[in-house]
Amino acid sequence: MQYIAHTKGCQAEQLKVQQTILPILQSGQVLIKVAAFGINRADLLQRQGLYPAPQGDSEILGLEVAGIISALADDLSPSTTLFIGASVMALVGGGGYAEYVAVDHRHILPQPTTYKANEAAAIPEVFLTAYQCMWFEYQLHARAKVLIHAGASGVGLAAIQLAKLLDCEVVVTASSAEKLAVCAEYGADWGINYRDEDFVEICKAREFKADFILDFVGADYLGRNLQILAIDGCIMHLAMLGGRMVPLLDMALMLAKRATLKASTLRSRTVDYKSQLIAAFHKDCLAHFVTGKLRAVVDKVYPASDISAAHLRMEANNNAGKLVCYW
Repeated sequence: MQYIAHTKGCQAEQLKVQQTILPILQSGQVLIKVAAFGINRADLLQRQGLYPAPQGDSEILGLEVAGIISALADDLSPSTTLFIGASVMALVGGGGYAEYVAVDHRHILPQPTTYKANEAAAIPEVFLTAYQCMWFEYQLHARAKVLIHAGASGVGLAAIQLAKLLDCEVVVTASSAEKLAVCAEYGADWGINYRDEDFVEICKAREFKADFILDFVGADYLGRNLQILAIDGCIMHLAMLGGRMVPLLDMALMLAKRATLKASTLRSRTVDYKSQLIAAFHKDCLAHFVTGKLRAVVDKVYPASDISAAHLRMEANNNAGKLVCYW
C-alpha cells in the first residue's frame, strides 16, 4: 500500500509517498481502505519529533480517516453497521496517512449519509476532541457563556457548533477578520481579533464573564483568562502554543473565582476510554450532521501527493477549518 513517509524532525517538504506492507489485523479490529484523511497539528508535532505515537500505535502519521471497511478480524461477525463495504469514519492512534489502516471496531462511526469521504474525514478528531472537553470532561450547561480561543481552528469551529446545540453564547478569538467571519458563519455570536484587540479589555467592556474557556495557547493566557472567568468557571487547556510555562499565576484570583483548571488530551487515552467517548458522541451528535445542525468545516482538500503543501498551510496558520487529503 502507499503511505506518507516521514523521518523524525523532517521538514514538511520532505514528506513523501512510499510503499509499505498492509497492516495486520489484531483481535477486534477492522481494516479500512482509506479514501481521505484529516490533517491535525499533532501530525506536525510528530513529524517534528515532539509528539511520538503512543506505544502500540502505528508510527505512520494521521489520526482520522474516512473510507470503507475492507476486512474484519476473525473474531468479529458482520452486523448491520459492521460489514465489508460499509462507509465509515474513524479515530485512529496513528496510521491514518496510508491507503489502509487497522482500527478497533469500537472507534469507527458510520459516515453521515449526506457526506462524501473528503467531508467525513474532517469530523472525527476535531469533533471528538471538542465533545470530550465540553460534554464528557466538563458538563457544559445550556445557555452558558463560552469563550473559545483559536476559534477558526478545526477544534474551535467544532466547539462553536457543539456549544450552540446548547444555546450557549459563544465568543471567539482569531487572528483576522476573515477567520472571525468563518466563526460567525458556524455560530459564534461575536469575536475578537487578538492581533488588534485585547480580549480581556473587550470582554470586560461588554461585561462578558465566561463559564467555560477553551484554550490552546497557555503561557500568559491563563492569567488573562482568569480575569474574565465567571465564578465557578472552568478553563480547559488543550495545547500550549504560547509556551509551556505560566508566568506569575495569581492564586488569589483562582480562589476568588473558585476556578477549575483542567487539561485534556485524546490521543494518549486508553482504548476503552475512546470507545466510551465515541459511543456517547454517536448517540448525542451523529444525527446532527445529517440535519445540518453540525457541519464538517473543510478549508482545503489536497491529493495525498501534495501532503507537504497541506502541512505548510497549517504551519503558517492560514487554514480556517480542516485540511484534508485524499488518495
